[in-house]
Amino acid sequence: MLVVVSDTHSTDGHRLTNRTLDAVREADLVVHAGDFMRESVLDAFVDEADSFLAVYGNNDGSEIRDRIPAARNVTYGGVEFAVTHTRRGGNTALSMFGRERGADAVIFGHSHRPGFDGTGPIPLLNPGSHAQPRGNRKAHAELEELPDGGLRGRLVTVDGDTFETFRIVPDE
Repeated sequence: MLVVVSDTHSTDGHRLTNRTLDAVREADLVVHAGDFMRESVLDAFVDEADSFLAVYGNNDGSEIRDRIPAARNVTYGGVEFAVTHTRRGGNTALSMFGRERGADAVIFGHSHRPGFDGTGPIPLLNPGSHAQPRGNRKAHAELEELPDGGLRGRLVTVDGDTFETFRIVPDE
């Protein structure tokens, strides 16, 4: 399972709880889309997950920026993701970012608003924030490989309730 989190905004640990903590511990790979706030928070994620990749966000200082990139590609289950915290220009800029990086889908954060948009030229996934939802529900994303290719995904609250499902199938 691939687990996607973002926007922790913590000064005192990863702030993972309930289903989100369990999912991070169970995951084959955890991807964080930025805004840890403190290097100790990044370290707490590294310690919790078996395999962990991240990008930095606009609220991450130099100690984090020196360790992880602003953008990266991640492959899971045959799907190539372009990962960033945000791009100025909204969904159009995010789609262009994904295309420029040769990705099948984009993972991003910043807005704290969980959602999946498969209507544009490239699917966009924002897991929301598991720790500081800013008026949205606390959430993360879980994606699992499909036998016929691609991924089945869901947006899940920290209490384990699925509130949105989706599929990502790479272009052939």
